[in-house]
Amino acid sequence: MTLRLPGALADEIRGHGEAAYPAECCGVLVGRTEEGTKEVLRLSPAVNRRTDDPHRYLIAPDDLRRLEAEVRAAGLEIVGYYHSHPDHPAVPSAFDAEHAWPWYSYLIVQIDRGRGASMASWVLDDERPLMHPESLDVLSEV
Repeated sequence: MTLRLPGALADEIRGHGEAAYPAECCGVLVGRTEEGTKEVLRLSPAVNRRTDDPHRYLIAPDDLRRLEAEVRAAGLEIVGYYHSHPDHPAVPSAFDAEHAWPWYSYLIVQIDRGRGASMASWVLDDERPLMHPESLDVLSEV
């Protein structure tokens, strides 16, 4: 599976991470799935409801339920989630893997000293709490 993301949305994710720094930002990747590709059409930035640890994130269940209904009504689907790693690589932590769901893409953006840096997408292994890299295609604007 490949996650396809327009460059403007990649920039928005970096901007969200920079604004949230030094805490983690989080949000939802909305789009559709076609022939082995998850195509992101828009983002839904979320409020990080995790207040006890700035290096963790939580999208509240009520927020997610509302968003799922809105996305379905628009004929789209949630294809994944994104969050930032302040001053850490764009690699999932053990905590990320333990809380991930199968199939969904997990896009992580590294925020290095307050500036957006690398980004990578990951998917959960079907058999255990381990995440594998997913092909990420960031589209340039023409």
